[in-house]
Amino acid sequence: QVLLVESGGGLVQAGGSLRLSCAASGRTFSSAAMGWFRQAPGKEREFVAGLTWRGGTTLYADSVKGRFTISRDNAKNTVYLQMNSLKPEDTAVYYCAAGKNIIVIPTTTQHVASWGQGTQVTVSS
Repeated sequence: QVLLVESGGGLVQAGGSLRLSCAASGRTFSSAAMGWFRQAPGKEREFVAGLTWRGGTTLYADSVKGRFTISRDNAKNTVYLQMNSLKPEDTAVYYCAAGKNIIVIPTTTQHVASWGQGTQVTVSS
């Protein structure tokens, strides 16, 4: 099992940027497709972005396409989520997720093998 620890959340004004990091340990990190999800108060956890084990294929939710960028550094066992042009509706707890294999990007909670503890992102208007 992959152990995941997120960092980089915080409070930012609308239009600002944040970079989330997810440090992984345990099961070989480079053998897992990875993703980011988020959960706002009173809402279900939703997919934000994901990529395959080498980062060759990426997927984004329509709501963040063009504003967020997911990447990974397998040498550092870390996945990143660069968030630009943030909006108040991006406010949520963001979770890092490890997929169940190297190819299938986790886009639903059923595809996730391991979760991080989450990091809060708050965007003020």
